[in-house]
Amino acid sequence: MNTEDYNYELPEELIAQTPLKERSASKLLVLDKSSKTLEDKNFKDIIDYLEKGDALVINDTKVIPARLIGFKEDTGAKIEILLLKNLEGDSWECLSKPTKRLHIGTVISFGEGLLKARVDEILEEGIVHVSFLYEGIFLEILEKLGTMPLPPYIHKKLNDQGRYQTVYAEINGSAAAPTAGLHFTKELLKKIEEKGVKIVHVTLHVGLGTFRPVEESDIRKHIMHTEHFILKEKEAEILNEVKRSGKKIIAVGTTSVRTLESVMSKYDTFRACEEDTSIFIYPGYEFKAVDAIITNFHLPKSTLIMLVSAFADREFILKSYEHAIKNQYRFFSFGDAMLIK
Repeated sequence: MNTEDYNYELPEELIAQTPLKERSASKLLVLDKSSKTLEDKNFKDIIDYLEKGDALVINDTKVIPARLIGFKEDTGAKIEILLLKNLEGDSWECLSKPTKRLHIGTVISFGEGLLKARVDEILEEGIVHVSFLYEGIFLEILEKLGTMPLPPYIHKKLNDQGRYQTVYAEINGSAAAPTAGLHFTKELLKKIEEKGVKIVHVTLHVGLGTFRPVEESDIRKHIMHTEHFILKEKEAEILNEVKRSGKKIIAVGTTSVRTLESVMSKYDTFRACEEDTSIFIYPGYEFKAVDAIITNFHLPKSTLIMLVSAFADREFILKSYEHAIKNQYRFFSFGDAMLIK
């Protein structure tokens, strides 16, 4: 259970800096975990691996322009915050930088006072709880002042902010995109539906877990931060019917996996619920909900590469990553995809 066991060497030029012109033009590496075989495909071929009666589960969370840069009202010092989770009302959990300049009661001003944040609590690892002060509609102000919180390994400017959203993004609340879904177009989803595959929506708002590396040498000591998810009654009924019929549940992205496994682990069935989850899936975990995963290539030593290693065997996953590197696949958020079945 050593974190170093999930490390690998990646040439920097394979980190995708910009999205492809066409969403579904990405490569697709198909992993068969039973036969331990690999196939090089195009993402549009995903439809060939989906059957009538299967459920394709997508996370319809929408990324908010969660990165704000402002100044302390008392000293004028520059402060950056990243909105992670709405606690209640106008109270939010945020990642702050530099936290050492903040204290309880500090007021940070954004957009010449159009939006202000009062620090209510200072926690560990740069986490703060703030209350926002403003007049008007919060999300409209955020649209004016905030920017998309692209991951730190992306250094190029994103000209079209919409490319860091899935085409089915609907529910505001994420600090990062569920990037496996970025490959789907509305046309491809329509073809999948026409084949008789059930498209099931879940919502998980991506939070700090996406940005936080595993720093413990023993992965079992790593603590996941909570993320908020929603599974609606109609969707739960569809998933239960798919399970009963013996068809497959294919999760798009690790966020969908974590949502489905959180529900099934707690209730032993799919049921409507709106809760927080801190589920950490690593080798040794027994999957109860998901039969296949569509995902991107993940960072070394991340909780996400640990999750897919739990699903398909660590050595096979690392072998597939070696194959992807050798064949010039693009990695991370704007990179290519894999189907693990």
